[in-house]
Amino acid sequence: MSAAELAELLVSSTSGVAFTGAGISTESGIPDFRSPGGVWSKVLPIEFSDFVRSEEMRRESWRRKLTFDETMTVAEPNAGHNAIAELVEQGRLAAVVTQNIDGLHQKSGVPPNQIIELHGNATYATCLHCARRYELDDILREFKKDETLPICDACGGIVKTATISFGQSMPELPMRRAKEVSLACDLFLAIGSSLVVFPAAGFPALAKEAGSRLVIINREPTELDPLADLVIRAEIGAVMSEAVALTRS
Repeated sequence: MSAAELAELLVSSTSGVAFTGAGISTESGIPDFRSPGGVWSKVLPIEFSDFVRSEEMRRESWRRKLTFDETMTVAEPNAGHNAIAELVEQGRLAAVVTQNIDGLHQKSGVPPNQIIELHGNATYATCLHCARRYELDDILREFKKDETLPICDACGGIVKTATISFGQSMPELPMRRAKEVSLACDLFLAIGSSLVVFPAAGFPALAKEAGSRLVIINREPTELDPLADLVIRAEIGAVMSEAVALTRS
């Protein structure tokens, strides 16, 4: 019944937004960082200020990147990602706002200009000074040899994966775009997010207050469940696939 209700909302939507959290990517084998048993329960995150200050902290960060990439680089979009991509293609979703850093929405076929990454992207690196982009293959190849730290060849700045670390300022443009699409949408789908990490978790309530219908799809309850027009506690890939299939009929 939940998938049918979701399909009805999707069919009547012309400017929907999907807001995705770690729960959608765990179905692709990517571990959740924050939940009990997740990455941060086993190893403390590296603060941005420590990364900038300490060469050893930068080396540790890149060591972790090597380990994390063993999982992330082989991960593929799952049924949930593919359902969202189809809804974008149908014109029912105008944007995908994501807290995830894995690039799986891009892999699933969502056009990059319709993806708003609030916490950055772990599939490439950038210079912290001049923002020059670097692909990871060369960086990791050199680091594996003797833990050589990457330095920007344009300005000499520190190169870091293009993610937002603890203590680092949220990216201004993605935050502004996320606010704009949240205020403009007629359906807001919060998918696989615990909705506890702010300021990102404020967007579902913002959309609801602006008149959008709100759907929360998550395996566990969230604090925003009472605000939602529809709450679905199920496997994301299964329920999204069923709902999207119903939109085709």
